[in-house]
Amino acid sequence: MKTLIRNGRIITATDDYKADILIEDEVISVIGAKLEMETDLTIDASGKLVIPGGIDPHTHMELPFGGTTASDDFRTGTIAAAHGGTTTIIDFAVQYKGESLLQGVDNWHKKAEGKCAID
Repeated sequence: MKTLIRNGRIITATDDYKADILIEDEVISVIGAKLEMETDLTIDASGKLVIPGGIDPHTHMELPFGGTTASDDFRTGTIAAAHGGTTTIIDFAVQYKGESLLQGVDNWHKKAEGKCAID
């Protein structure tokens, strides 16, 4: 899928300028002035800021604690994150007694599989 974001004010860690952004298969492929190409979706960002998504490095999706579990699962938590501009989370993975670190991470990936709205 190709998406073109037109006329946005692009803000990065080092730059601030007006341009268009072409996104192909969820990856930014071109940034330039007045891009002309066939796309599946065009978004007019006139008067809007276009910024990189945020990263939340400390989340607790489906975390068991004190006999209960965190209220957000990977579906609800990542949808909420996306609405706030966060595009990536780093979740706290539990490693239970007797498990290797790799087993703990693999178990957490299985919990998230097919549920996440973001990375």
